[in-house]
Amino acid sequence: MDNLAIFAGTSNPPLAQAIGEYLGIPLGRVNIIPFPDGEQLVKLEEDVRGRDVFIIQSTCAPTNETLMQLLIFIDCARRASAERITAVIPYYGYARQDRKDEGRTPITAKLVANLIVTAGADRVLTMDLHAGQIQGFFDVPVDNLYAEPVLSREFRSRNWTDLVVVSPDPGSTRRAGVYAERLGADLAIVDKRRVSGDSVEHGYLIGEVKGKTVLMVDDMITTGATICGAAKVCRQSGAKAVYVGATHAILVGNAIENFSTAPIDEVVVTDTVPVPQDKIDAIGKLKVLSVAMLMGEAIHRIHNDESVSSLFSMDNGR
Repeated sequence: MDNLAIFAGTSNPPLAQAIGEYLGIPLGRVNIIPFPDGEQLVKLEEDVRGRDVFIIQSTCAPTNETLMQLLIFIDCARRASAERITAVIPYYGYARQDRKDEGRTPITAKLVANLIVTAGADRVLTMDLHAGQIQGFFDVPVDNLYAEPVLSREFRSRNWTDLVVVSPDPGSTRRAGVYAERLGADLAIVDKRRVSGDSVEHGYLIGEVKGKTVLMVDDMITTGATICGAAKVCRQSGAKAVYVGATHAILVGNAIENFSTAPIDEVVVTDTVPVPQDKIDAIGKLKVLSVAMLMGEAIHRIHNDESVSSLFSMDNGR
């Protein structure tokens, strides 16, 4: 592991620290200097020549700042003659714009991929991309991990015997199906139509949830409009309890209000995006699990040229 170097940006220091602790190595020394006009200087304070460098940075809020910082980090490591540079992006921002739904709109998921590769990244490690095809937007290898093993382990410990996994919209059906298979549960789907960026309309429920414990799963929670609306549909259809599991807790806009009033018993998320304590307290039913061990193990295997695919299934790891 002497040839391994891990650096972290400012987006999620606790997760980066936990990953370093799992691997048993300290984070690399770096000096990030902001200028009054908003520009940033990133200076690595240790030699990376010929080393295998991993840069941990979620492109979460402030999204443009954290994205630019990641690009500067990569360029800095490349110009310092790192042997290989892996961008570790627990949460990949701009992923929702992955196709042209109408004329004169961008495909930002591809744009960001181009920026990362052009900056000098040789590989990308991320988690629960909003759309799997984004891996094909990169011209370098991409390892897209899933938080499902972490979340499934938590939900299995509840010993539910009447569980139904519900997809909050048709687009999440495949993800919900994976959880249903892992947990030995039935599957249901809530119909959803998006009205605007923060407003959705929910229709009918496909499946049976009456008298059942419902688990809704999604890759991210932004304002919570989709999840909370689907929870109301499930409750109206006779569900006795509703739980939510998601990877990325973005929690912006009126998310706190939505969850505070929604008929949801508990929301379980991961720390791919930092969740401030005040938001945890305000929502009152939010539990945060760590993906540090999963991402740390992936870094260990990439560094040692070992298989990463086995981490996609449950209960694997060192």
